[in-house]
Amino acid sequence: MRKIIHIDMDAFYASIEQRDNPEYRGKPLAVGYAGPRGVVATASYEARRYGVHSAMASKTASRKCPHLIFVPARFDVYKSVSRQIMEIFHEYTDLVEPLSLDEAFLDVTENFKDIPSATRIAQEIKQKIFETTHLTASAGVSFNKFLAKIASDYNKPNGLFVVKPNVAERFVESLAIERFFGVGKVTAKLMHQLGIKTGWDLKQRSENELVANFGKVGRIYYQNARAIDDRPVEPRRIRKSVSSETTFDRDIDELDILAVELDAVARDAFEHIDKQKFKGKTVTLKIKYADFKIITRSRTFPDVVADYDSFYQAGFELLRHVDLSSKVRLIGLGLKNNEDETGWYDAVQLRINFDEDE
Repeated sequence: MRKIIHIDMDAFYASIEQRDNPEYRGKPLAVGYAGPRGVVATASYEARRYGVHSAMASKTASRKCPHLIFVPARFDVYKSVSRQIMEIFHEYTDLVEPLSLDEAFLDVTENFKDIPSATRIAQEIKQKIFETTHLTASAGVSFNKFLAKIASDYNKPNGLFVVKPNVAERFVESLAIERFFGVGKVTAKLMHQLGIKTGWDLKQRSENELVANFGKVGRIYYQNARAIDDRPVEPRRIRKSVSSETTFDRDIDELDILAVELDAVARDAFEHIDKQKFKGKTVTLKIKYADFKIITRSRTFPDVVADYDSFYQAGFELLRHVDLSSKVRLIGLGLKNNEDETGWYDAVQLRINFDEDE
């Protein structure tokens, strides 16, 4: 039986800001931009009591919590702290799969310290993180990634929750469908329309029915409803694409102005493409309209896109065929390495912009 731990830092960015600035401690705080186009990246737990959460428009957050403190993101600091945390993980195992700066899966079935209990390892890691960074983390422990991920969110903040094999299916049956990893607002709404509100409801549906309603991911839902997840912890995740995007100060519907903005994101992305010697054949344009509708347009070339001019020109040709009868609030451009057909969500975000509905 595998022993999987999921570690998730508690309000990571906001907690770092409160750690480094004593005047912010115990106060509602949001990391992000407070302007009219601003969006909350992370909210402290004091702010969450007012209903403030990540991806919320800053103006909405300010209405909910008039005394909310906004601070700009400091990604160099967050990355530095993340490296400290990852070093702690690697004291126990090389099977560490980072999902972001502030969370990761660990397979400790066999570990460097020969500790038989995954729960004990999770406790030690939490303690070491606190001693090293003065930040708290929550941990989930189980025999697969799906259960460990859910468990880590169960007793936040500073929590530890274990899902053992003998209770796993009953645990999943009791969950609201919104707690399932990968079930967002849109999918949850569709599930509710189908009468699926809990893990037990989901378990009553056949695999064919779930695939018919949700596509290939329906197979995953079918397995997860039975507490099954055979995915390994993958320490080396292949970079699938590189992209950059920006949100405008005002909505735009003029092609010439959008072309200038496209040049900026293309140069930003290609700088990293060139530096990392990334190779890809598919150029993807991302457009978000003023009503938050998102479209992507792609073109795949027979050979690797090897220079900036080719990259930008491919993006511009895609842009020329985009409907501009509605104004645009965000533009992005990415290069994909063509190893599979997954979507924009696999992009490595190189220019960090927080935008509502992302």
